[in-house]
Amino acid sequence: MANHNAPVKGHERIETSNFLMIVLVTLVLSVGGLLEIVPLFFQKSTTQPVEGLKPYTALQLAGRDVYLREGCYNCHSQMIRPFQAETLRYGPYSRAGESVYDHPFQWGSKRTGPDLARVGGRYSDEWHRIHLINPRDVVPESIMPAYPWLEKDLVKAEGLPPRMKAMQKLGVPYSDEEIAKSAEEVKGKTELDAMVAYLQVLGTAIK
Repeated sequence: MANHNAPVKGHERIETSNFLMIVLVTLVLSVGGLLEIVPLFFQKSTTQPVEGLKPYTALQLAGRDVYLREGCYNCHSQMIRPFQAETLRYGPYSRAGESVYDHPFQWGSKRTGPDLARVGGRYSDEWHRIHLINPRDVVPESIMPAYPWLEKDLVKAEGLPPRMKAMQKLGVPYSDEEIAKSAEEVKGKTELDAMVAYLQVLGTAIK
């Protein structure tokens, strides 16, 4: 006869304890995740910039800040996956080395609008200007909101030097001279100018 009063041991103890099961599952998943992720920090293909990649200019960096402020990442990704359907539409698939100067990266997870990883050079500056001010003027079926204020608002030049210094500390190779000249470089430029400059550089490191 089975002794129901016998102490629970071994595997049976794990199966009968919700707390112990949760702790062990969490531990296994954590260790497994670390084994998958940590090696990526030491692979050159994921930590070294691709050939031809340059840090954003002051104007492009200001445009990137506008991109973030306006929430463009909510509808646009910047990550072309290695699938034929994507490479035929958007161009060569994205490489990790293209994003090493992006803090944070803008890969995104949703595409209400098209991917922008290779949008640089695909349209003219004037097209982008019209599209940002009123998207329906160039894409009648577009559901993208208009951003007419970008044409009127000037770039806040005083915020760029500390912004670039922070990026420098994160490993972006800005020189002290570039940082010192950044405010002057964007003087008199509108946020629309900055946004267009940012969009036009996306994906241009890989031909």
